[in-house]
Amino acid sequence: MLKYESIYQSLLMQIQSNKFSTGAKLPSIRDLTQQYSCSKSTVLTALKKLEAQHIIYALPKSGYYVVDNHVFKTPSATDIIDFASSAPTWHAFPYKEFQHCINKAIDTYQEELFRYGTPNGWPPLIAASKKLLESYQVFTHEEQIFITSGIQQALSILSLMPFPNNRSTILVEQPSYHLYMDLLKTLQLPVIGIQRTAKGIDLGRLEQLFHKKEIKFFYTMPRFHNPLGSSYSKKEKAAILQLAEKYNVFILEDDYLADFDFNPKNDPLFADDLHDKVIYLKSFSKIMFPGLRVGLAVLPPSILNIFQKYKMTTDIDSSMISQAALYLYLKNGIYEHNKTKVSTIYHTRAKILHQSIQDYLPAYESSSEIVMHNHIQLDKRMNLKSLVYQLQNQGIQLDLVKRNYLDGFYQERILKLNVSNVEDNRIQEGILKIAIALKNPQNYF
Repeated sequence: MLKYESIYQSLLMQIQSNKFSTGAKLPSIRDLTQQYSCSKSTVLTALKKLEAQHIIYALPKSGYYVVDNHVFKTPSATDIIDFASSAPTWHAFPYKEFQHCINKAIDTYQEELFRYGTPNGWPPLIAASKKLLESYQVFTHEEQIFITSGIQQALSILSLMPFPNNRSTILVEQPSYHLYMDLLKTLQLPVIGIQRTAKGIDLGRLEQLFHKKEIKFFYTMPRFHNPLGSSYSKKEKAAILQLAEKYNVFILEDDYLADFDFNPKNDPLFADDLHDKVIYLKSFSKIMFPGLRVGLAVLPPSILNIFQKYKMTTDIDSSMISQAALYLYLKNGIYEHNKTKVSTIYHTRAKILHQSIQDYLPAYESSSEIVMHNHIQLDKRMNLKSLVYQLQNQGIQLDLVKRNYLDGFYQERILKLNVSNVEDNRIQEGILKIAIALKNPQNYF
């Protein structure tokens, strides 16, 4: 081992063992050269390696200090098969590359990052986002793009602000995105639901609600619905757009899994919207990581000004450092490279999930889509709590759909299956255990 490496390992061990706690000053370079019987340049090389890993930092004419004595450790393997979690696969993301983008952003855009930005978002990122959106067949003008602090912020603003149609009731699919259901319940906003299944939506019922209720907008996930995993057909999407225009209803399209669609002909609703009724939302939480807190909202001209006013009252602007880092991530082509890598990992898991459902659960209704989350429709006599408890004792984690529904709306007995955090070789094993548990009479009323 080279001398500087042994010094590096020695100092790292002392930091991790809390001999040097967070904020503590390390011995001077002179003291370290004497302690390790080496040259000044050798000590500096070891210190620079610790500094590059953000374990220590230097203060000019003062010395080196510990940033944090907790060093990241790879999570240990587990016997749990987690079909409940929808968090992205952490080890698939190139953290080093994104870290470089953050550091480069701070170095390059210092003056811009350390002051307030604009409520619309950082102009360079908006320009880069316009090009990205075009790859999803979302063609728009830069002034219609807003950078938001995650899609949750966009959902909150749109739900609270007035709309040009002067209506207040929100229509949502049932089941739907659980965090948005939580938001609607917390804010106690006027909302009604419409049933959606793996087979789609009742268009007659949708027209009835558009006609008889004062619908402000219809929140929908046309592609890879959460939690069902199904998508609308081209015919259904065309019908929804026609009804929106006929009854002056806006469509809030949450396209959070656009990066994982391998069908180039499956365009979003926005692509065929000729009457400026569709609001398009794009998330980065699955293809990158939720903590980035950056989302894209593409808005019709009629609501730009009011959206901007409401956004300014929430956070003035979204994180400038995150915006600049994402801009460099897009500009340098890392995003596209990572998208291919991550989507391939998920697609492999999705195919195993799909095949496992066909092999072991063929009698249950499910989505025909190849996507990392799916569901099965259970018998009305199924005791879900009993089933989940029994499988939990076998190392299978499942999540119930209660939070995916509005209070008072009839809840189907649905079992959600998400393989975002399940290794390829464990998916089939998990589905087989579920199939066996479903045959157990003790899990039925």
